[in-house]
Amino acid sequence: MSEDIQQVASEGGGRRSREGRGAAARRASRTGGGPGPSLPYITRKIKEYEVLDEEGLQLIEANADRVLEEIGIEFREDPEALQLWKEAGADVKGERVHFPKGLCRELLKTAPSSFTWHARNPERSVHIGGKATVFVPVYGPPFVRDLEGNRRYATIEDFRNFVKLAYMAPSMHSSGGTVCEPVDVPVNKRHLDMVYSHIKYSDKPFMGSVTAPERAEDSIAMAKIVFGDAFVENNTVMMNLINANSPMVFDETMVGALKVYARHNQACVVSPFILSGAMSPVTVAGTLTQILAEVLAGASFTQLIRKGAPVLFGTFAASISMQSGAPTFGSPEPSLVSYGAAQLARRLGIPFRTGGSLCGSKIPDAQAAHESANTLNMTLLAGTNFVLHAAGWLEGGLVASYEKFMIDQDQLGMQQKFAEGIDLSENAQALDAIREVGPGSHYLGCAHTQANFQTAFYRSPLADNNSFEQWEIEGQKRIEDRANALCRTWLESYEAPYLDPAIDEALLAYVKSRKDSMPDAFT
Repeated sequence: MSEDIQQVASEGGGRRSREGRGAAARRASRTGGGPGPSLPYITRKIKEYEVLDEEGLQLIEANADRVLEEIGIEFREDPEALQLWKEAGADVKGERVHFPKGLCRELLKTAPSSFTWHARNPERSVHIGGKATVFVPVYGPPFVRDLEGNRRYATIEDFRNFVKLAYMAPSMHSSGGTVCEPVDVPVNKRHLDMVYSHIKYSDKPFMGSVTAPERAEDSIAMAKIVFGDAFVENNTVMMNLINANSPMVFDETMVGALKVYARHNQACVVSPFILSGAMSPVTVAGTLTQILAEVLAGASFTQLIRKGAPVLFGTFAASISMQSGAPTFGSPEPSLVSYGAAQLARRLGIPFRTGGSLCGSKIPDAQAAHESANTLNMTLLAGTNFVLHAAGWLEGGLVASYEKFMIDQDQLGMQQKFAEGIDLSENAQALDAIREVGPGSHYLGCAHTQANFQTAFYRSPLADNNSFEQWEIEGQKRIEDRANALCRTWLESYEAPYLDPAIDEALLAYVKSRKDSMPDAFT
């Protein structure tokens, strides 16, 4: 290459570099380097999408009643639960409970149709039920995919990071629960660090521990340090996830945690964990029948513990590959299950949980995107009130991904905009604009466009809608690259919300006391 050509190439490269930096600055100016203002919980102005007619709903309900009466549900290794069911009029044989027709529905009449989930910052409190939708982060993965691209076991530092990101995400309404499993902390003590992290690093509502009854008690005790004893007993400050051990079993761990939370008026999300074909029938109707039976048994049990305790109709439904047995996501059948379950929940008159941004992909790629979009769109259209796994889920729930979290929370913002429905105000009708522009012109410079352009459309901080040349100048970055950079920016700029020093000191003292009371256990 001649010196002249080298000089031209060098100057061109420098120019492209400068232009790239300028473009990056313009993008940052347009979208903001950090998160925008926090969005309130969603109040949907769109209709729910329904897949079952009245005849179909009655058929599923009748079949569920037959399952409850003829087959029954097991409540394992919990004599108190079995005794309560006997006293309520159920037929108890060993650990299997058979329910007379209508018993569970009658008990559920005392459960609230909606309630407030209180945050330590009252401005962050959310409504659960009715037309409200609340987005909650991924729950439970033992692994993370970090910002260096490594798949590794999660740590307590990862846990804190995800709590911080959920706190900063405008479209996230809760900091969640077990956003990842911090395996560097002893199993019997990590719940203390997790609950403390939710309280310390976020002021949004959070979930409690369910891995043992005593850990649920610790969660209640720490909540009372923050909110006060009387407030906790008379209000809901924690949600908790109670999974049925499908098919048709509630084990002692889940029942034990349920009893603790229900006694203290905290909300139980009774959620059958279904992999259709393995843990329920392969058909949608059969799966819906089993889900309804399991939810009726578990949700109504909360009312035996405390009448009026809040409870949600939950479902987590995925299909499996009939070739490998692996769970699959974003496919039609689980969506139909969730749509149908939402209808059944509305008929029971209790809030509903399903969905999220679910996928089976190992990295945040096209498979992750389309599977998550399929699940998330269904989630909103079904009329879901409590959306667990709304951001960060990867690899069938085994991995919490930083990059996927950032991509998902952007999608949640779009869902929030969509849920607003069609504005029919005088301004939105835009007749003045149509009159001003007239035939054959354009709207770019008209007064209505100038007055509304900043808020007219959702503006993604991650999507690249520029020309190919501009994308090339900016470094040919994929969306996961942009998500990585934005995640780093958020974590670097994070500022903790205010926490009363006396409350913080009391929480730390409680955590230390409980940790000192038991030896470390890693199994």
